[in-house]
Amino acid sequence: MTSFIQNQWYVAAYGREVARTPFSRTVCGESILLWRTEAGAITAMSDRCVHRRFPLSEQPSHLVGDTVVCGYHGFTYGADGVCVAVPGQTRVPRTARLRTYPVVEQDSFVWVFIGDPALADGVRIPRAPWLDQDGWTAVSGMEPLAARAGLLIDNLMDLSHETYLHGGYIGTPEVAETPISTTVDEKAGIVHVSRHMADAACPPFYAESTGITGRITRWQDIEYTPPCLYKLHSRVAPAGILPNADGTDPDAFHVEVVYAITPETESSTHDFWAVARDFALDDQGVSDFLAESNRTVVLQDVTALDALERVIAGEPDGYQELSINIDTGGLAARRMIAKMAGR
Repeated sequence: MTSFIQNQWYVAAYGREVARTPFSRTVCGESILLWRTEAGAITAMSDRCVHRRFPLSEQPSHLVGDTVVCGYHGFTYGADGVCVAVPGQTRVPRTARLRTYPVVEQDSFVWVFIGDPALADGVRIPRAPWLDQDGWTAVSGMEPLAARAGLLIDNLMDLSHETYLHGGYIGTPEVAETPISTTVDEKAGIVHVSRHMADAACPPFYAESTGITGRITRWQDIEYTPPCLYKLHSRVAPAGILPNADGTDPDAFHVEVVYAITPETESSTHDFWAVARDFALDDQGVSDFLAESNRTVVLQDVTALDALERVIAGEPDGYQELSINIDTGGLAARRMIAKMAGR
């Protein structure tokens, strides 16, 4: 039995990755071929020829106009997945068609729908508008994780680990010391976790990018929409500086950290990450620093979670896990995911 949540949208790629050279990405155990038509539309279809299952992402498979030609026996498919030509005969078998996936390009992400395509229009795709919006500059990447998606969700819902795993980058003692508040919006399907630090050390991640020296007011407001999209709304300002009564906040720096958590297999995950900011918009040096620093942080998580996956995979049945106050957000996310999966 699969643990994947069906009838949901998942991020399969960044829009910049999809071009006229088809490539494959596995999402929830399904190998999906992604490519753009000559008009620029994205096509998502099964990466497996119906004839002898040769991957259409493997050379010498190739595009001819808006068709993809299998490099093994020449079966040719249109952008709708329907086979239009087979070798050695004029009649194309009626069943010769590839599974296609609903696909939407939004907020720099390419979303595919896993499940019954007829249900796709009724399922909302969560937004991350800062990744492709005037007034913001974003850096992004993706790292493969040799661990189940649930471990990354646990990791992101409990940021107290920043103090220990990411010291010297984004972690300071105040992150682990400050209590969190957790709320669940069942109707919207969102878990919120907030940690507001009134007087904290400024970690290098923010000191180098904002130029702040000295102590800071640091807010971390998590918004997680299962199963795929995680957003961390970060506010940093010199200590004592708060938003205005009307909600404007001109003296603070705002960073939106976005993760798309896409299961690849039962024990591996695509860790899409992005960092958007509303300051130093045209400063390439700041962009390079944030990209390098956040990738380092992500790789620290990858190393830890890969190790944790190996431990969990080898432990005996019935192991009892201990949870404490800092785990309320992660436990709420687990419950919501279990409900979505019908468990």
